[in-house]
Amino acid sequence: MKYHCFLIKYAEIGIKGKNRYLFEDALVRQMKFALQDVGEFMIWKESGRIFVKGAEGEEFDQDEAIEALKRVFGIAAICPMIMDENKEYDHLVKTVVQYIGECYEDKHLTFKVEARRADKKFPIRSMELSAALGHELLQAYPELSVDVHHPDVMLRVEIRDQVYIYSEEIPGPGGMPVGTNGKAMLLLSGGIDSPVAGYMIAKRGVRLQATYFHAPPYTSERAKEKVVELARLVARYSGPIDLHIINFTDIQMAIYEKCPHDELTIIMRRYMMEIAEHIAKENGGLALITGESLGQVASQTIQSLAVTNEVCTLPVFRPCIGMDKQEIVDIAEKIGTFETSILPYEDCCTIFVAKHPVTKPNLNVIKKSERKLDDVIEGLLKEAYESDEVIKIR
Repeated sequence: MKYHCFLIKYAEIGIKGKNRYLFEDALVRQMKFALQDVGEFMIWKESGRIFVKGAEGEEFDQDEAIEALKRVFGIAAICPMIMDENKEYDHLVKTVVQYIGECYEDKHLTFKVEARRADKKFPIRSMELSAALGHELLQAYPELSVDVHHPDVMLRVEIRDQVYIYSEEIPGPGGMPVGTNGKAMLLLSGGIDSPVAGYMIAKRGVRLQATYFHAPPYTSERAKEKVVELARLVARYSGPIDLHIINFTDIQMAIYEKCPHDELTIIMRRYMMEIAEHIAKENGGLALITGESLGQVASQTIQSLAVTNEVCTLPVFRPCIGMDKQEIVDIAEKIGTFETSILPYEDCCTIFVAKHPVTKPNLNVIKKSERKLDDVIEGLLKEAYESDEVIKIR
């Protein structure tokens, strides 16, 4: 069936107080961004509702529009609707009967009609209208039966400035509109976990920027392209991402040459966090995001995370911290990043992994080892900051 527009339902936004309009406006902006490649659309707010309609005379693919809207955080449900300016009762009956006829080929269904008369000039009250339309549907399709408690089809008819008819609610991603909760820096590797972490924090309304640590010649251009593609896939949900690519080779080599090998991972991780925090602060970031899951690898024990955190002054968000690997994989498959994440291009972490990494690092011992870098690290950090290549993912 060809629908005329979509009713957009939100959940959490509805509990906001006097500043609810700010969240609604942010949601509208994200919807426009998501739909820009589908076609021209009009989006408007009306009485706590948001409507989306193709621009006058514009054709668009309904399935593409729905898929785009399903990636907009803040949307609880997408309801394809038909609109009709004619509010005459006989015409309304004809439209409702036609709607059920076209939408549901198999009529062996239970249904309920829920009519709402927002326009008080309409002569029939809501409950009476619900009963009357239900009767007309039973007359038209004897296979139907009424179930007021658990119907297969909940047909909603709203009498407003026009008649709105819909029965399908397509689940949206939920969450909060991106941009309503500040900005944070995602440490994006080529693995499975970090894109999922970025997705989950963006779902809470946080605008993302990202940092990737590149180590040529030990990591190839294909590894870099893989991370750019992961950023692009996450950006379908989060909106635009500025991806900062940092050359980390010289710092890694210095750590490898001067520090104990069982401490390589934790020391490298500390410098990555320091660099990412520096870039975040320069660009208005208020937190760091990582894909760490407690106990998954040696650098993600509670002792390792405590030592890593010590270099940061910004809060560090770890949304995957309590998840097992399969739970993370399930989300990666849902958002479309999994197949890219498992491509066999090494990132800088996997190249320099120690055979027997320390799992319970002592902060004082780690700091003592880092002092072996005192003569070179300041210059190396400066070079790393200067190597920053920004790719704007749109």
